[in-house]
Amino acid sequence: MGDAEVFEQHRPHLQAVALRLLGSAGEAEDAVQEAWLRFSRADTSGVQNLPGWLTTVVSRVSLDALRARAARRERPVGSELPDRRDVASPDPQEEAQLADSVGRALLVVLDRLAPAERVAFVLHDVFGLAFAEIGPVLSRSPDTAKKLASRARQKVRVPEDALPADLAGHRRLVEAFLDAIRRADLDTLLAVLAPDVERRADAVALPPGAPAVLRGAREVAAQARMLSPQRARYAELALVDGSVGAIVAPGGRLVAALVFTFADGRITSYEVIADPARLAGLDVALPS
Repeated sequence: MGDAEVFEQHRPHLQAVALRLLGSAGEAEDAVQEAWLRFSRADTSGVQNLPGWLTTVVSRVSLDALRARAARRERPVGSELPDRRDVASPDPQEEAQLADSVGRALLVVLDRLAPAERVAFVLHDVFGLAFAEIGPVLSRSPDTAKKLASRARQKVRVPEDALPADLAGHRRLVEAFLDAIRRADLDTLLAVLAPDVERRADAVALPPGAPAVLRGAREVAAQARMLSPQRARYAELALVDGSVGAIVAPGGRLVAALVFTFADGRITSYEVIADPARLAGLDVALPS
């Protein structure tokens, strides 16, 4: 069997690893192609665990890509290449499938991890690699890789003792709210909103001329039902700044966040945050 045939046998796994590490179908394809080039030039006759060797190669390539992405973000605006969010994906369907399979909120949180944290977390928690295998990918010891994964886990999921007191109740309200918007269900919206509910929104989240502040359940529910079903398809429950909220993230790219307040079993107010600078400052995590 030739090198190309051997590599093609492992391509689906390598593509899955790169896609979850990078969250971008285009970058994942580039990483797998680079892994093929390195494989085709290497003497692997003495490699006993070829799948592991290939996983290490594609993971190292992905780590380099994550570091390059982080470096671009740190440069002054306009000085370098655009962020991946500004570039159309060559395969948006694949990225949409990834978001559906692993969760949009998780992709948003992963995107905020340091490159080494993300690689350690994904390889261990998603693909089950041992830290003895992850350490060489990161050029770190297994113990350091374990610490990086643990640090990432703390950022991804909020510990039980730090969760909101009425997590279950607030979660039910937000999920009912989002589901009602998706189905344009005015009655359910009115049931979960307090009579004097207030909705605030950044200007970029609204059509021209729409008011930034709305008050009253009927007014808020009517506009939510009219304006939001399309975006609600990409909405997912998350912890936003430590409270139960929601994020809107097509393909795992954060474009809006909803921050709620609750009282007496209803939503008393919520804010739609869509300004990029404000989104960047939010703490987004997943419930344990």
